[in-house]
Amino acid sequence: MSDLRFRQVHLDFHTSEKIKYIGESFDKKEWQDTLKIGHVDSITVFSKCHHGWSYHPTKRNEMHPNLKYDLLKAQIDACKEINVKTPVYISAGLDEKEAVRHPEWLSRQADETTTWVNGFVHEAGFHLMCFNTGYMDLLLAQIEEVMQKYQPEGIFLDIAAVHPCYCSKCRQDILNRNKDPRDMEAVMEQAEIVYRNYAEKVEAIVRQYSDTCTIFHNAGHITRGRRDLVNYDSHLELESLPTGGWGYDHFPMSAAYVRNFGKDYLGMTGKFHNSWGEFGGFKHPNALKYETSLLLSLGAKCSIGDQLHPLGKLDKSTYELIGKAYKEVEEKEEWCKGAKNLSDIAVLGEEAVNAKVSNREEHRHSDIGVNRMLLEGNYLYSFIDLECDFNDYKLIILPDVIKLNTALKKRLEEYLNAGGKILASGQSGLAINKEAFVLDFGVEYLGKGKFNPDYLVPKFELATGKSAHVMYGQSHRIKQVKGELFAEKEGTYFNRDVYSFCSHQHTPNDPQTREAAAVISDNTAYISWEIFSDYAKNGSLHNKELVLHALDQLLGEEKTIQTNFPDRGVTTLTYQKDHDRYIQHFVFAHTTNRGQYSFGGNTSTVEVIEDVVPVYDIEVSVKVEKAITKVSLAPQMIEIPFIQEKNGVRYTVPKVDCHQMTVLE
Repeated sequence: MSDLRFRQVHLDFHTSEKIKYIGESFDKKEWQDTLKIGHVDSITVFSKCHHGWSYHPTKRNEMHPNLKYDLLKAQIDACKEINVKTPVYISAGLDEKEAVRHPEWLSRQADETTTWVNGFVHEAGFHLMCFNTGYMDLLLAQIEEVMQKYQPEGIFLDIAAVHPCYCSKCRQDILNRNKDPRDMEAVMEQAEIVYRNYAEKVEAIVRQYSDTCTIFHNAGHITRGRRDLVNYDSHLELESLPTGGWGYDHFPMSAAYVRNFGKDYLGMTGKFHNSWGEFGGFKHPNALKYETSLLLSLGAKCSIGDQLHPLGKLDKSTYELIGKAYKEVEEKEEWCKGAKNLSDIAVLGEEAVNAKVSNREEHRHSDIGVNRMLLEGNYLYSFIDLECDFNDYKLIILPDVIKLNTALKKRLEEYLNAGGKILASGQSGLAINKEAFVLDFGVEYLGKGKFNPDYLVPKFELATGKSAHVMYGQSHRIKQVKGELFAEKEGTYFNRDVYSFCSHQHTPNDPQTREAAAVISDNTAYISWEIFSDYAKNGSLHNKELVLHALDQLLGEEKTIQTNFPDRGVTTLTYQKDHDRYIQHFVFAHTTNRGQYSFGGNTSTVEVIEDVVPVYDIEVSVKVEKAITKVSLAPQMIEIPFIQEKNGVRYTVPKVDCHQMTVLE
């Protein structure tokens, strides 16, 4: 497979049959000039949309009734002339034309209702198809036709995921295996079988015509712990529109996981104010500059979502907007090609250990909380799964709910014996089937805390002092056996109840109930609250300070980066083997909440970036294995002074204006 390009556009074109004159404003020269304005080097173009129509002559489907020529070929030919790649989009999971004609092909819930949109009367929208029906044969024929006619460089299959389904065919298959369709495990087993059959047949068809065509099955989220699903993809496209419900901390968590696979990946944001399907919605140029800079800092190529007008003409204003970001990306590519992100810390989180299919709407708060703390604390980290080598990391975090079976206990003990370090919290480290720690954290487990909330009493100075700080997360009671106590807890006089309450919220702390809460030793630390989930939900500063204190104590001199970069900043360190140099990225912008966006019954805050405020004089200490002889700013190529230290260097970045790279040679 060829490397992914850095400056891509994912061009939606979901176009109703009720709209006339499809593609009639397409002009090859204008199309090419507009892509050049946007500094675009790859654009995903449409074979078939969610409405079910093809945008080219077809024997396996129907061309859009108001399209008079081969629009797909015209787009591909125009792009080839200016060296722009054209992966081809095919809607896999949605086909509204066939949903109306063949209701027996629809995916069903247990009560026979349809998914995505329930029914065809009260709500507008698309309906999910089942890959275990006659629809599958039609879809495969459409894919084969595209491969035969267009020899595409890539195939992007949308809405392709493991979906539980209760249609008559899926129910019968479950019964034929002597399983019960009322058993969720049997339903999910069926969903896995159906998806595997789909993905393997797609692979066989594409490879029949091309060894190099890329294949990506888009499910909107890469599930941590499901490498078997990732194996069907030639590369990864991480759909993550910050303003469309994902938020600005979603992509860093996704990238921190997929970098383990050794596959090329890109981050997919959008030009829209909110999300897909928004005509006439625009981000501020500074937002796209920030988002593309963030993608580069996390080892990704860039993709910006757009939506083509039915007339087939690219919007010039959109590509002027995209071009402001992609001009800068083009200037930075030299320091990003082949660069691999470095990590001190590994997070073995809830989603990866559970290893089941999930999506971004399934909020695993412990994973979200630890991701935010590490981002804000300027740590180098990865999310890992059970197939990763633990010894690649100096420290492993087990956030809140990671109970251990025999195999995982053994691996973590071997990791500790080899010099590794572990931070655990809440239920993490307990045996799966009994309430006792199976790793030595220097504490004995006494059961769940009975007060909620209760209070943190730190043994070190927080930014807000040493007073009792309220903790909203579930606590667990422990007895210190060895190690150093770095936090205690206090309960309350009583839990809030109809017949016993105090003041407007919760009861104050009771100093008579003080007991051990957090213990650290040479290679382990344990915090007795489900502190990461608490931080995801409430964001209390003292939660983060307690965790960062433990991390810094455990890492000590092994911490790669020390910096005063603000908490809204993101810093990463990559290594370019071909050039034998390190690249440190600094990305900074303020976000503002403006309104709400609703889709599929879910409502999220629209988080926007407008102003980019520079930050100055960022002090940095970097510890690396190789001796550094020169530090310079990129892409400006201006050398800056540095001080050689043991195993590293210290230097000051004079200014970060959205994104600044430093090159350590």
